[in-house]
Amino acid sequence: MKGDSIITSEAEESTLPLLLPLHAAPSQDYEQFTCNGSVDIRGYPASKRHTGNWRACYSILGGEFCGAMAYYGVGTNLVSYLTKAQKKSNVAAASNIASWQGTCYLTALLGAFLADSYLGRHRTIVVSLMVVTMGVLLLTLSATIPASIHVMATATSNSQEALSSLGLFLTALGLGGIWPCVPTFGADQFDDTDAAEKEQKQLYYNWYYFAVNGGFLFASTVLVWVQDDHGWGWGFGIPAAVSAVGVAGFLACMKLYRYQKPGGSALTRICQVVVAAARKVNVDVPTDSSLLHEMPPGEESAIVGSRKLMHTDGLKFFDRAATITTSEDKSTDATNPWKLCTVTQVEELKILARMLPVFLTGIVFNTAEAFFPLFIEQGQVMDNHIIEQLWIPSATLTTFNCLCIIILAPAYDKVVMPVVSRITGMKRGLSELQRIGVGMVFAMFSMVSAALVETVRLDTAKNRLLMSILWQAPQYMFVGVAKVFSIVGFIEFAYEQSPDAMRSLCQACSLLMVTLGSYLVSIMLKMIDSVTAGRGSHGWIPEDLNEGRLDLLFWLMAVLHLLNLLAFAYCAARYKCKLAT
Repeated sequence: MKGDSIITSEAEESTLPLLLPLHAAPSQDYEQFTCNGSVDIRGYPASKRHTGNWRACYSILGGEFCGAMAYYGVGTNLVSYLTKAQKKSNVAAASNIASWQGTCYLTALLGAFLADSYLGRHRTIVVSLMVVTMGVLLLTLSATIPASIHVMATATSNSQEALSSLGLFLTALGLGGIWPCVPTFGADQFDDTDAAEKEQKQLYYNWYYFAVNGGFLFASTVLVWVQDDHGWGWGFGIPAAVSAVGVAGFLACMKLYRYQKPGGSALTRICQVVVAAARKVNVDVPTDSSLLHEMPPGEESAIVGSRKLMHTDGLKFFDRAATITTSEDKSTDATNPWKLCTVTQVEELKILARMLPVFLTGIVFNTAEAFFPLFIEQGQVMDNHIIEQLWIPSATLTTFNCLCIIILAPAYDKVVMPVVSRITGMKRGLSELQRIGVGMVFAMFSMVSAALVETVRLDTAKNRLLMSILWQAPQYMFVGVAKVFSIVGFIEFAYEQSPDAMRSLCQACSLLMVTLGSYLVSIMLKMIDSVTAGRGSHGWIPEDLNEGRLDLLFWLMAVLHLLNLLAFAYCAARYKCKLAT
């Protein structure tokens, strides 16, 4: 789209991610428009003066705060709800939570597909927040059943478990539409063809993560206290109400947003490249890349909402999809993407293939936060009294993780980045990949810290003494530092390196690594419990942790994080950055 063009074709109108119909063309009094293809609520080129930038991001960050509080309000203390209210074992509770967390991120693929292909990011976010609200309301209802229904205990238990399972499923489904779309939708509010706005966009990533952990902080302090002292009905009811406020906020600020048009199914385009390349398996790719099929100069990309991409070397098999053969009728096959694809379409697949190894290293990295339920269980057998009359729930220790993030995220741009930039010579301090690598180092430190604490705690328990729960603070703080570096790095990497029409999908691929990390923890816990328990042994994770060897599990994870860091360094050194025209 040109900066001052008006969208008029029916085909283009049908792809707009808008909630209001198009109106007549505006007057030409708009002084300046974005040049990245974004449009306003009516479908016209977005005005830099009246849409986007920080004026639009405030409500997006507020909506993310609400969504984060709903997620952490459910997940932070969920281990206590399952073990105390539903009487599940430690292993079953930790495994179920890891599976639920993994499902939350797995559904991000569905949310990203709908956002990039059909609904647009804004509409996907609004619908998803509504689903989250319904899910947390069902959890609230499940928590109030024992107090409101005086029937047989078995029937009450079954009803409670059925409602909570459905509530957790809907919550996971809704979060899948929020997580890949909110960071991308916020970044869409800045025109990356404008140097000043692009610089502001880099600040947005840190403030986005600040908003996420603002919700985390509220959940890990106020909501955990409400759940433990005033019941789970109030503890789940508050996140449900806040989630509803988030829906209202996204609807109220629609006129301020910049929208990117859905580019159609990215999965279909990927399949088209694979099929077209397979059809020409015996065709030689021309050495001159200018002979490959692409839209003529001056014309837009064939992919709606995407700028053209330059040809890159490597993965030459897929270049066959853009190779024009002498036996083809160019005028016919140029319109059939299953036989002939553009260079931009081929490069989309190449970019995704190059990003994938980097994303895969996120699997082990994301096991650090998936171990929080075990950190909480570890804290439950420690002395949680700060002073004689003041005690804190073990789940509240996650506050150290959150506070670390809340302090470091905004301080990164003002303090950390200037210091690091003097060392690296880069204005941004660290590249996206360097930032991810630093975070992985701190993730390894968190497991080492947890292992050392557990080793000392077991020795202390032999003397029938309790170790202070505050010794857990470093392991939570290390995870916080790791997330500020790596999670923000992954978010920025997924947005900056992904093709325009696949940004939500690439964010979802990054989130999928959280899923796989959570599933890895769930599988590991079951396998370790199965292998270590028996023959008179209590296993590494028994009901009484004083009889277990949780320290060995933490040391095992520290080794895995070290190996993962080495694998990431190898992938990062070989990575080729995206080239856009």
